[in-house]
Amino acid sequence: MAKSKPAKKAAKKAAPKKAAKKAAPKKAKAKRKPNAAFMAPLTPSATLAEVVGSKPLARTEVVKKIWDYIKKNKLQDSKNRRMINADAKLKPLFGKGQISMFDLTKIVSNNLKK
Repeated sequence: MAKSKPAKKAAKKAAPKKAAKKAAPKKAKAKRKPNAAFMAPLTPSATLAEVVGSKPLARTEVVKKIWDYIKKNKLQDSKNRRMINADAKLKPLFGKGQISMFDLTKIVSNNLKK
């Protein structure tokens, strides 16, 4: 039997260097304006008013107040932090004993009126 010749290693060719692009001069950014839909004061339903108060608030403020209430009363599930446990005030609002934090915005939207 004839011995096979060792295979030649393919020489790696260096990739051709690309011409460095010069950065375009940066434009002055216009200051971002808040969306008026988020800032419009909305009246909470009676169930939601037990948690955040009855005066009209912006949607962002309502969510912030609910999170303050949840954290103050330690209602986040200790094992799965994405879940929120309902207490006596939140159970009528949620409709069940525990919800996901992602369902919270849907519940807030359903309980706000113009």
